[in-house]
Amino acid sequence: MMRPPMAAHVLGYAGLIPFFCLAAAAVAAPDPEMQRIARDGALTYGAAILSFMGGCRWGFAAVGLGAGPTYLGLGLTVLPALLAWAALWAMPWIGAPTAALLLAAGFAALYIDDARTQASGGAPEWWTALRLPLTIGAALSTLAAGLL
Repeated sequence: MMRPPMAAHVLGYAGLIPFFCLAAAAVAAPDPEMQRIARDGALTYGAAILSFMGGCRWGFAAVGLGAGPTYLGLGLTVLPALLAWAALWAMPWIGAPTAALLLAAGFAALYIDDARTQASGGAPEWWTALRLPLTIGAALSTLAAGLL
C-alpha cells in the first residue's frame, strides 16, 4: 500500500480533532445540557464529514478514475450525504444513539466500498491506507458521543 501524501495525512488526521474533542466533551460535560450540545455537535460534524467523503468519491469519478462519471457511479456517491441527512433529520424520532449508529455504519460501509473502489482503480493507491485509521477514529468518536 502506498503512503498517503503528507498534506492528505496531516489534514486527514487534523479532521479527527473535532471528533475527539466533541466526543470527550459529550462524555465528560458536567451537566446534561452541555452533554447534549457536545453530542449534537459531534453528530452534526460526523454527518458533515460523511457527506464530504461521498463528495470525494464524486470527485474521483468526475476526473475519470475507475469507470468514470457514470450514472451509477455518481449516483452512489450521494448515498453518504443522504444517510447523513436522514440520520440528523430523524434524530428527534429515532434518538441520538440510533443516529450515531447510522453515521458510524455509514463510515464503515463507505470504507468497505472505498477498498473495493481503490482495488478497481477508482481511487488513489494510497486512499485506503489513510481512510482506515480515519474511519475508525470517526466511527468510534461518533458512537462515543451518541451513545450517552
